[in-house]
Amino acid sequence: MTSEKTLQSKASRLYLFLAAVFLTNAIIAEVIGVKMFSVEKILGIDPLNLPFLFGSTLSLNMSVGILIWPAVFILSDIINEYFGKPGLRRISFLAAGMIGYGFLIILGATQLPAADFWLELNSTDAAGGPFNIEYAYDTIFRQGMGIIIGSITAFLVGQLVDMHTFHFLRKLTNHKMLWLRATGSTIVSQFIDSFLILFIAFYWLGNWSLLQVVSVGLIQYIYKVGFAVVLTPVIYGVHYLIDRYLGKDESLHLMDQALEK
Repeated sequence: MTSEKTLQSKASRLYLFLAAVFLTNAIIAEVIGVKMFSVEKILGIDPLNLPFLFGSTLSLNMSVGILIWPAVFILSDIINEYFGKPGLRRISFLAAGMIGYGFLIILGATQLPAADFWLELNSTDAAGGPFNIEYAYDTIFRQGMGIIIGSITAFLVGQLVDMHTFHFLRKLTNHKMLWLRATGSTIVSQFIDSFLILFIAFYWLGNWSLLQVVSVGLIQYIYKVGFAVVLTPVIYGVHYLIDRYLGKDESLHLMDQALEK
């Protein structure tokens, strides 16, 4: 009885820690995701302008938000591995709710009138040119409703697809081939997530062309899948740390319970 209580206590603390890190990364990714960046500029090279569909070109432009999404992939797989579909479903809906709540708070903050002294102190940029800090603040933080709807929808759909794909592969592989279920679930779920958010936010409710959605979505999808492969050793490392924390037998017991859920 004592051993079972100890396991449940450790499992609860583990779930709380994983959920906190998961929520933090998901919310930060959504907040910073409004900015698009160029990989070519980071590398100091000219835009690739690769030939693409219908005479268009493809360059390495992505949302800043996806830079930390690999951490969410890892945490999703770990939570699914040890706490099953109910554990991941619970934290996914909680994250979506917190993202929506965060956007409402930010929207309210941008509606407040700015203090005159704050506007005056920040009325010029580093080069001495005129600068409207209130407009910059509002533009950066007040993302459009289309982005909010697209973000939450794509996040939830992607998480649910990832959850079921991982669980399906888990039943086929049992405790073996972690790399297969981790990478396989990401390949399937992020194909949907990468394009769905752009389609809703920037095509359906925005002013992007379908071709722009496809080109940016493709680059982001390649990035996510690539990082999922690169980070496979990290997943094994996290598994090792959790097994050390719970104990090998207790860890297997928790994973067996997750498989049955």
